Amino acid sequence: MKQRTLTNTYSFEGKGLHTGVYSHMLIKPAPAGSGIRFVRTDLGVEIPALAENVGSTARCTLLARGDASVSTVEHLMSAFAGLGVDNALVEIDNGEVPILDGSARAYAEAIMADGLQEQDVERVYATIEKEIEIKDEKTGSRILITPADAPSIDVTVDFGSRVLGVQSAHWDESVDYASQIAPCRTFCFFHEVQYLAAQGLVKGGDVDNAIVVVEHPVDDATLAQMAKLFNQPLLSVTPQGYLSNLKLNFPDECGRHKLLDLIGDIRLAGAYLKAHIDAYKPGHTLNTNAAKAVQNLI
Repeated sequence: MKQRTLTNTYSFEGKGLHTGVYSHMLIKPAPAGSGIRFVRTDLGVEIPALAENVGSTARCTLLARGDASVSTVEHLMSAFAGLGVDNALVEIDNGEVPILDGSARAYAEAIMADGLQEQDVERVYATIEKEIEIKDEKTGSRILITPADAPSIDVTVDFGSRVLGVQSAHWDESVDYASQIAPCRTFCFFHEVQYLAAQGLVKGGDVDNAIVVVEHPVDDATLAQMAKLFNQPLLSVTPQGYLSNLKLNFPDECGRHKLLDLIGDIRLAGAYLKAHIDAYKPGHTLNTNAAKAVQNLI
């Protein structure tokens, strides 16, 4: 397999989910062997998209070098990984990647419309010779990476939620990432949104970019407060237990979004992984720790 890069330059802009800051972002073709690199154009600092540069995993994946950082990189990284982009330059003029609709759909649609250009250098693969297991004893979360001839990922999501239940999602090279994984949006629980809003977070949250799971009964006054937060005149709770700000693309969209995140985070290993990944209750901390473990083998 040869390395691939973008065919054209693509422009995106919008606010960040957590900071609310408005950013302009260009994703550009890059030379073979350069990998994925973020450039803070306002600071003149380049940050390679590698696990060693992960600075925080608090509700998103943040890359940092010195005082410069770029947060919420996981959806864009997922699109690059899922579509097979080896090399790209990402120029951004602020500290958080635009959340757009909360998924990787916009990136996938733009890139797929033009296709990729092949480069005259072999793709870099990380081959796993023995099992790697990353655990979080407190949460019971784990990622098990086992040797395989081709990449594949299985994710199981269990929040102990009556609404979500236990959701499973799968990806391998036969699954069409663009249609089956990329459209799956980020999600959170209603009570989390209340708490995060009180902490001054989710400043970029609005009606279009997050699935909100309503686990417990909510009164009309609280729904009115949430409608104000989401710039929505009226909100209700659907019979399935979701806030009525949007409709699900898939019944298991939340599980698929966790898979989307993992695909993006594990790409921070700096190479495509020839292995099977079995993830139970994954999150950004666990994902990026797994990417670091793989990067150390390369």
